[in-house]
Amino acid sequence: MSRLREIAERTPARRERHIDLLRAVAIMAVVIGHWLVIAVEPTEDTIEGFSALVEVQWGHPLSWLFQVMPVFFIVGGFANAASLTSHRRDGGVDAGWLLDRSARLVQPTAVLLVVLGGGAVVALWLGADPDLIGTAVWLASLPLWFLVVYLAMVFLTPIMHALHRRAGLAVPVLLLVPVLVGDVLRLNLHNEAFAYGNFVFAWLAIHQIGFSWQDGRLPTGARVSVPLLTGGLAAVVLLTVVGPYPISMVTVPGADVQNSSPPTLALLSLATAQLGLALLLRGPSERWLQRTRPWTVVVAINAIILTLFLWHMGAAVLATLGLYLAGLLPSLPVGSAAWLWWQIPWIMILAVVLAGLVAIFGRMETRAAGPPRHRPPIPAKAATWMVRTGPETAVATAGYLLALLGLLWQANAGEAYHGPFGLPTGSLLLFLAGAAVLWLARVTRTAAEEQDLAHRSGQADSGRRNNR
Repeated sequence: MSRLREIAERTPARRERHIDLLRAVAIMAVVIGHWLVIAVEPTEDTIEGFSALVEVQWGHPLSWLFQVMPVFFIVGGFANAASLTSHRRDGGVDAGWLLDRSARLVQPTAVLLVVLGGGAVVALWLGADPDLIGTAVWLASLPLWFLVVYLAMVFLTPIMHALHRRAGLAVPVLLLVPVLVGDVLRLNLHNEAFAYGNFVFAWLAIHQIGFSWQDGRLPTGARVSVPLLTGGLAAVVLLTVVGPYPISMVTVPGADVQNSSPPTLALLSLATAQLGLALLLRGPSERWLQRTRPWTVVVAINAIILTLFLWHMGAAVLATLGLYLAGLLPSLPVGSAAWLWWQIPWIMILAVVLAGLVAIFGRMETRAAGPPRHRPPIPAKAATWMVRTGPETAVATAGYLLALLGLLWQANAGEAYHGPFGLPTGSLLLFLAGAAVLWLARVTRTAAEEQDLAHRSGQADSGRRNNR
């Protein structure tokens, strides 16, 4: 904790601490929201699990509080724009930024998939039911759908940021047009496939808002934040209570229309309200976060935020299996008073299990975010050629595409047993291949930059000696 406190105290004055707080609050809302919506029941010879929202209709409006993915994309846009701008200002190229940015996302995710695949192999060897293995792996890997979209946003950031510099807030406004078209088609033709483009267009629009916040194009005063908050909420109410969209902002199995998959105009209206609230609280939040203690807590959460996200459903799987094997998993009617009271110890148990997983895997996220430890030796001429010509652009693109295809395959695989690893073997191999390509390109790039810098320094020293 002393190290985190030291990091917190060294935070530059120019840092927008409110952004970090939003990210920390959002991850806690996601984790607790997912834990609350899980309903598990023991049967004679297995465990059954389903979404509590199927039974608890009154919980649908509460999903407005826990659907915070728009906040993640706003914050992500802000952070990606700030990081890319700083990287370019220091003389870096976009390919180098993409490689650095991929490390913290891809490497911890690769660890998760390897552990899940290895666990499935061991469970199968011990005689576990393949269907149960498939369900457990599917549930533990549910967070990966978000990484499919977010990793795509990161990959598109250099291009979209260039558009932002030219057109500003006009870009997200124009992105709303295909979202509207997709919604009209899906609602009238009763086919979600017509709106699949919203996975890209809707989240890109929200991500672009983060760009505008970062460079000051987005006004942050009450004259803007209050209308965004009230107008967004009014639109959500009209679109859901009066209009054709469901009230729940998270997935409800069996519903004809889902607001989050693919994103709808109703979800974008909620995002507008969340943006207004975030802007409205910015001033008080920044003043509060100047205190060392709350800011240290925010720094601590952000240091392991991807670990929390990746492993929180795995914690639910482990806790459920442990309680079931110990004979302590209760069978309670979903929505009953007893079930509601059970949520308190349930959340506490899951928090303890997740804390254990973070203790094991959290360091990997911190290491991935830092400079690579392994640097292959590269000849001076080759290093100079790499730094100046940037061949890693094509390599980085290939790595991102492989990783995205692997994640997309897994996200669409569904709840079933897909082979010895519990998930599709092809998806695992694709993602790991992409992760390997990105890692190798990054360490090679870092080594080339260091070798080129050393070569230039040597030439400068030689020139100074010759001029004496």
